[in-house]
Amino acid sequence: MDLGLKNAAVCVQGGTKGMGRAAAECFARDGARVVVLARGEPGLAATAAALSQLGSPDAWGISVDLAAPQSIDAAFAQIERRWGELNTLVNTAGPGATQTTFDGVADDEWLQAYEIGALSAVRCTRAALPLLRKAAWARVVNVSAHSTKRQSERLAAYTAAKSAMTSISKNMSLVLAKDEILVNTVSPGSFASPTFKAAMRALPPERGLDPENLYDCMRWITEDFHHPAHLPRAGDPNEIGPVIAFVGSRANSYMTGANINVDGGSDFC
Repeated sequence: MDLGLKNAAVCVQGGTKGMGRAAAECFARDGARVVVLARGEPGLAATAAALSQLGSPDAWGISVDLAAPQSIDAAFAQIERRWGELNTLVNTAGPGATQTTFDGVADDEWLQAYEIGALSAVRCTRAALPLLRKAAWARVVNVSAHSTKRQSERLAAYTAAKSAMTSISKNMSLVLAKDEILVNTVSPGSFASPTFKAAMRALPPERGLDPENLYDCMRWITEDFHHPAHLPRAGDPNEIGPVIAFVGSRANSYMTGANINVDGGSDFC
């Protein structure tokens, strides 16, 4: 299937690891120009090299502090100088999970979760708007979370921030419809991202859970969070990359304001 991405200009915020990296790789394979935004310089260089090898004609990275508006504005000024326009913006950055109940989350942790989990996408989209409006077609993909529909005691701030992201994304789709900029949300379930695996490695070894085993990953979710998917395993980030790429592509020509679950099966629509 031709997604219409050849030579498209794509920006993936949080694109050096996990689901963001998987999405960036899908865009690269389809021939898009790809810029990734993240903090770490080594990760940016390695990702850009990998995207070039996959087929991107212009892959590069920008070091950005997603909690600093000036840093975000400077990044999109660089994109404007290099490309002059932008077809697709993907916002994937999310807050760290505090792993405690709401009454144990300090005020600064609530604010930090909201800043990274919601405001970073607002700031990036706002900065990208002039470039999106210049393009022949434009898409915004915001990555939220399935946990917004099913609460977990230990993910209070994370879920609150992602719930805000889902609401903001719907509002964006309404406001930007007149510009024919399509905005959609992708809500992952349990995916074995680097952060997910790191949390599993901190578990007592006697539990016998292997972070590299997707079935063990789902066992952890079932035993500790009581939210199993219908499928008996967690997802690999590479399984959500193609979904994000389609939603952010020219081939998606009429879907906007949607919230797409990629969760291995649940009772939520």
